[in-house]
Amino acid sequence: MGNPETMRFDLITIFPEFFASILSHGVLRRAIAGGLVTVEVHDLRNFAHDRHRTVDDRPFGGGEGMILKPEPLAEAAESLGVAGKAGRDRGREQVVLLSAQGARFTQAVARELAGLERLVLLCGRYEGVDERVSELLCDRELSVGDYVLSGGELAAAIVVDATARLLPGVLGNEASSEFESFGLADAGVGGEGPPVSTFGAGGLLDYPHFTRPAEFRGVAVPEVLTQGDHAAIRRWRRERALEKTWRNRPDLLVGAELSEADREFLSGLGWNGREQETGNRE
Repeated sequence: MGNPETMRFDLITIFPEFFASILSHGVLRRAIAGGLVTVEVHDLRNFAHDRHRTVDDRPFGGGEGMILKPEPLAEAAESLGVAGKAGRDRGREQVVLLSAQGARFTQAVARELAGLERLVLLCGRYEGVDERVSELLCDRELSVGDYVLSGGELAAAIVVDATARLLPGVLGNEASSEFESFGLADAGVGGEGPPVSTFGAGGLLDYPHFTRPAEFRGVAVPEVLTQGDHAAIRRWRRERALEKTWRNRPDLLVGAELSEADREFLSGLGWNGREQETGNRE
């Protein structure tokens, strides 16, 4: 498995070149260069044994599109030395199929995956993947959203990025992954001294951020942020986080820990305490 402090990602795809740019920039590039993350990309077609390197076939029962065959995916996964599904230690390594039919990939799932030593991601393509791949090889199926992509490569890149940035040492500031949208840190209005710049979202969406200049094209920075009243800044940030969450992701409020002041503020916006649907609110 290599360095025990290094998390390994294995990506199985028919488009290995897709990941070259993604892995060569920003946080992922630094994490790889620093030995915190290893990412190996594997060409699925190398595990096809006909001269056309065929990895797909027509679906049984008829219908449109082509289906990724189980044999190449099984051989690709097995070539990596991953334990069989029955004897796999899911606390150390997992095999995941990226699929529109998968469970939703969330920040909580990313945190769970960040606790692994190894993650193998199978990138689906065409109309789908033979169901036996999921049944015999995979620990779970994940979807990055309620929409259909042309393939699992974009989804795999999202999973790698969202998971890797939670690993110790990957971000320059260890608190950054907690004090942001969906972060776990409490976003209450208490505390002493200046509020930290990335004030915790407490599971909600983050509050709006501003920097210099103080006025841009006629729009000024909110006055409360310029007056040095730390308590007022905390209240403003909390209310703006609540407002943005109510407007863009009201479903997040259902399980959020809300104070009486939070509930009173949200009630003034029209929240009834039972909202679960997503969508914009004007």
